[in-house]
Amino acid sequence: MLDAVDRRMLAVLQEDGRITNQDLSQKIGLSPTPCLRRLKRLEDTGVIQGYTAVVDPKAYGLPFSVFCSVRLMQQTQEHITEFEKAVETWGEVQECYLMTGSRDYLLRVLTDGIEGYERFLKQKMTRLKCIQSVESNFALATVKKRIGLPAI
Repeated sequence: MLDAVDRRMLAVLQEDGRITNQDLSQKIGLSPTPCLRRLKRLEDTGVIQGYTAVVDPKAYGLPFSVFCSVRLMQQTQEHITEFEKAVETWGEVQECYLMTGSRDYLLRVLTDGIEGYERFLKQKMTRLKCIQSVESNFALATVKKRIGLPAI
């Protein structure tokens, strides 16, 4: 279970994952050795899953986010497995959620434009026999995007 010190540590790390242990310990009010011990425990238990650089998709050349609602032909284990295995191999898919309601999955796909998304649909999505329908919505603008988790 996370305590208040762990949560403070995580909040600081979400703001600056490259902070030194010395600076981190000062910000959360611990000496460096217990701070490092806590950090190691958070990593070992999987609370901290890794460290990464956050890259601007637009600057990278992928300025368009497309949200795809996917309905499978049937919700059988065979179709679910086929779809999920395929999604794992598609680099364009940034997120994929199994959903409740009228659609089975919601995907966020990054692309360079309409033509790139059309290629993705024709060369990947529509080749899966398990898919009944895909509804695509292009995001016009990002109103809020948060990398870190909210404080609770």
